[in-house]
Amino acid sequence: MSTKIHLDVQNAGVLEKVGVEPQVQRIGKYKSAGDQLTRKNMSEENCEMLTTLLDNIYGNWLDIISLTTGKKREDIENFINEGVFQVEKLKEDGWITNIKYDDEVTLELKERLGLQKDKNLPTVDYRKYSRVRKWTLGLSGGKDQIAVIRASGSISRVRGPFSVSSSGIIAEQFIEKIRSVRESKRYKAVIIRIDSPGGDALASDLMWREIQLLAASKPVIASMADVAASGGYYMAMAAGTIVAENLTLTGKFNLGELYEKIGFNKEIISRGRFAELTAAEQRPFRPDEAELFAKSAQNAYQQFRDKAAFSRSMTVDKMEEVAQGRVWTGKDAASRGLVDAIGGISRAVAIAKKKASIPQDRQVTLVELSRPSPSLPEILSGIGNSLVGVDTTLKELLGDLISSEGIQARMDGITFQKLEGASYGNPFLNVIKDYLSSL
Repeated sequence: MSTKIHLDVQNAGVLEKVGVEPQVQRIGKYKSAGDQLTRKNMSEENCEMLTTLLDNIYGNWLDIISLTTGKKREDIENFINEGVFQVEKLKEDGWITNIKYDDEVTLELKERLGLQKDKNLPTVDYRKYSRVRKWTLGLSGGKDQIAVIRASGSISRVRGPFSVSSSGIIAEQFIEKIRSVRESKRYKAVIIRIDSPGGDALASDLMWREIQLLAASKPVIASMADVAASGGYYMAMAAGTIVAENLTLTGKFNLGELYEKIGFNKEIISRGRFAELTAAEQRPFRPDEAELFAKSAQNAYQQFRDKAAFSRSMTVDKMEEVAQGRVWTGKDAASRGLVDAIGGISRAVAIAKKKASIPQDRQVTLVELSRPSPSLPEILSGIGNSLVGVDTTLKELLGDLISSEGIQARMDGITFQKLEGASYGNPFLNVIKDYLSSL
């Protein structure tokens, strides 16, 4: 077993060897997505930003383990710095409770349930259990309904003709869903659960407009999951309230040399001065094309910044100080006025109730209008595959469990109390407990 937290930053060099020249326009000194294609080392700004993010993630991780194990941060850091561990040593030092094989765990479960050893252990696959609906359990939600719309993955305007993946945010589909909710009288409020690194700028703007119109008719809460960067934050700006979790992370190629190497020739017949701007990838930008591309990128950035400043009631200059393409954790974003509250879905529901004048002690029904379809590699690719950790991995694995009415009904008042009252030395269980408590 090993314990580590680190950031991996991809650097340029491979593309250069095969004759591909990235044509990237960088707006904002912290905007680093293009650096993976154009630089062989990190910029000072990117290094500063990633160092701050890593410090926040590491500090939060230490706090979680300290809180759930009762161990001092100093002891935890010493434990981490030892490197690779033998499980016997982990048990001896109190980091794990026990060491058992699968059959031994099954036997212990039988003993706890009072079953004979030769009897089969009755189990239900959690995926089947996750499909159980409340009414089959004799439960019913509240009369008041709150719509939950999930926005997971990279943003695009339309689904491509050859696309087979169901992941990602397709603007035309998302807008249709938002409009149907706006026209419906069923929902007292709306929670938009965002887990996206961004994507198409125009698509983000179109969705921003529809969310803004929705927010004018009923309370809208933006609830940020692991990532709400760039276009993900753009969408959230239109909501009346933005809630983030502690660790939420809020071009063109010149292929000419490659074409020569593989013997490929491409000729273009065009009309209009800039008709080849996005088509002629076999040559670099002309100076006038590069200037136009830069102006377009700058205009898009300024539009985003100005709308962000307006939505957060900041001056443009104040927003510029925290913008520049920089990524913040939810905790840091809250301290800078970029989000309104820290928490998970349960915090968003509580705020939605308040905004919709629903008593906090009254039960509501959360209506999922889109099932989650997160693609972790796709989400992380939007920020350079930089942030990978056990917390994010466990959240993905627990996604079905947390969103299931059946499993939630069984967990409520049982599992969480056991987690809350137990003394855990297993870091994985510590993260699970922390995640459940954030919902």
